[in-house]
Amino acid sequence: MRASEIVAHKRDGGTLSAEELRFLIRGYLDGSIPEYQVSAWLMAVYFQGMTGDETGALTREMIASGDTIALDESARPYVDKHSTGGVGDKVSLILAPLAAACGVRVPMMSGRALGHTGGTLDKLDSIPGYRSVLDPGQFARAVSEVGFAMTGQSEQIVPADRKLYALRDVTATVESIPLITASILSKKFAEGADALVMDVKCGRGAFMKTPDDARALAESLVSTGRSLGRNVVAVMTRMDEPLGAMVGNFLEVEEACRLLSAPDKPSSLFDLPAFWDHRLRDLVEVTLHLTAWMIVLSGIESRHEAALELARARLVDGSAYRVFRKNVTAQGGAVEKLEAGLGSRRAPVTHEVICPTAGTVTGIDAFKIGMAGIDLGVGRNQAEDDVEPDVGIELFVKCGDEIAAGTPLCRLFATGEQAMTAASQRAESAFMIEPGTGGSRPSSWIIEELHELE
Repeated sequence: MRASEIVAHKRDGGTLSAEELRFLIRGYLDGSIPEYQVSAWLMAVYFQGMTGDETGALTREMIASGDTIALDESARPYVDKHSTGGVGDKVSLILAPLAAACGVRVPMMSGRALGHTGGTLDKLDSIPGYRSVLDPGQFARAVSEVGFAMTGQSEQIVPADRKLYALRDVTATVESIPLITASILSKKFAEGADALVMDVKCGRGAFMKTPDDARALAESLVSTGRSLGRNVVAVMTRMDEPLGAMVGNFLEVEEACRLLSAPDKPSSLFDLPAFWDHRLRDLVEVTLHLTAWMIVLSGIESRHEAALELARARLVDGSAYRVFRKNVTAQGGAVEKLEAGLGSRRAPVTHEVICPTAGTVTGIDAFKIGMAGIDLGVGRNQAEDDVEPDVGIELFVKCGDEIAAGTPLCRLFATGEQAMTAASQRAESAFMIEPGTGGSRPSSWIIEELHELE
């Protein structure tokens, strides 16, 4: 086989065999096929797509590219969750300890910032001492002892996805549905998960901008999971405005801690305690809803409504935060240093975006806020770039809020004036203010659910 012929075949709309995909992936890993040819193949897939059989074959080949993690068989089932990527999306930081507090075993393999969206591992790395990459033995022990563990793709686990993930980020091929499907499912099932809950983001700040595109990805994930013998629940959620109030690495860890350690109890399922403000309502709903599906897939509850009540109870009684602290310690983090930095760890250069006119916030463009975050150093322009742990954006308003002229819309934190100048210009253009009052916010951040549960 020749890589150029495989690229040309896909470029022209052909279907690649499992053998051709195996040749391409293995050649990329051993260096016999150069990066520029793999980049060309990625672009061809982006435009031509892949059949279901191709996607399944690619997923299997990516899993086979490295080791798989051996978890305690007696503790099955293991259930994980994954998001297609959003702005301010710190759900995994809350959901993993919350699900574990409900009795779910959660082996979570996460990624780094991709395009304008944040990365869970980059957020975890902002915790002093935290080891976000564990070897298989350490990972299995942490899952067994704590109930969940979070790690990245090592050189041994799904190395094909680790390399392709970084290459997709810098070749503008992130949004390809079959590539997203194979990337997600390969690392999730290599880590030992028996079932998966997918958060498929939809909107301006998501890779899937329209409900039709999000649904196509959700269907691909569910059907490919089924072909691999795994249950996958795909939940489509809104991502037009950033999730929660914080965008940044440590800022999002801080917001997760704030939510997990809230001292007051709500009176109903989605009511917020006084310690939480309305900016977190979307984060609360999405987190509880996804956690409830994990509980169902684990067999702890059979009905989603009952699972939702269990998740709510564990969120407000403090048990989820105790599990979170236990995980930080198990993965080498310093809980005391983490908690000492809450509310005070900020990059030194600050700037507030001021509302020019009174009215109602009718939109906060999540993509523009995400790109402003990249200007600040929350994410990466190139695969080898470092990220800044203490930079980011705090939103003071959400869609539907009424606001007076001269009121700050958000505050930015940067390490230098040059980054602040670029980021503040983007952030200013992200807010849509309409005259008058009576604005509304979504009644729910859940758009649709797809599954084929046995």
